[in-house]
Amino acid sequence: MRLRGPLRRVVGSAIRATRAFLNDTAIVGSEDRYARRFYEFGNGAALFAPQGVIYNEEYLAIGAESMVGPNVCLTAGMAPGQTMLTSPVVSIGRKCIIGRGSHIIGHWSIVLEDEIQTGPYVYITDQNHGYEDPETPVGWQPTKEGAVHIGRGSWLGANVVILPGTRLGRNTVVAAGAVVRGEFPDHVVLGGVPARVLRHLGKDGEWADGPPMT
Repeated sequence: MRLRGPLRRVVGSAIRATRAFLNDTAIVGSEDRYARRFYEFGNGAALFAPQGVIYNEEYLAIGAESMVGPNVCLTAGMAPGQTMLTSPVVSIGRKCIIGRGSHIIGHWSIVLEDEIQTGPYVYITDQNHGYEDPETPVGWQPTKEGAVHIGRGSWLGANVVILPGTRLGRNTVVAAGAVVRGEFPDHVVLGGVPARVLRHLGKDGEWADGPPMT
């Protein structure tokens, strides 16, 4: 049975108000008991609701005043209760903003320095499956880890993918939809699949197209 007319508007308004109340109440702040499970949960930091999949919190660090958006997944390892070889596995610095629906999936080391912002649905991982054995399904082959480090003040656009072994310099801009792997210097604009340097800040303080001269 579908509600119609005034009754539908009244019920819809009540549902939206209830959802807003529940989401506001379910925000996790540094004063909440759940925050104590994290390796670090800085003052003024927040996990907005509804939260995505989060486990092995003792290996996850969130710096002061950082905002983690709704439906963001933060994990260390492949399953809850796993003992990790490094700690913290995922480290988010101070005053970062992680966009809605993003995934930060750590197994060895993912470091986001301070004041980094991402658009929605960004995916960051430090592990990939191998594919060298032609007789074994890819999902069952040994994994390969590569530490990820994203420099302070960087911006990752919507749907960016950061692959294992990536190291971004300070104040890097990554265009929406880029797939990034490798090491890049400070003050560049990356884009494409695979990502390459589209612009860079020259020694004269002016922006120029293409990668810096070597």
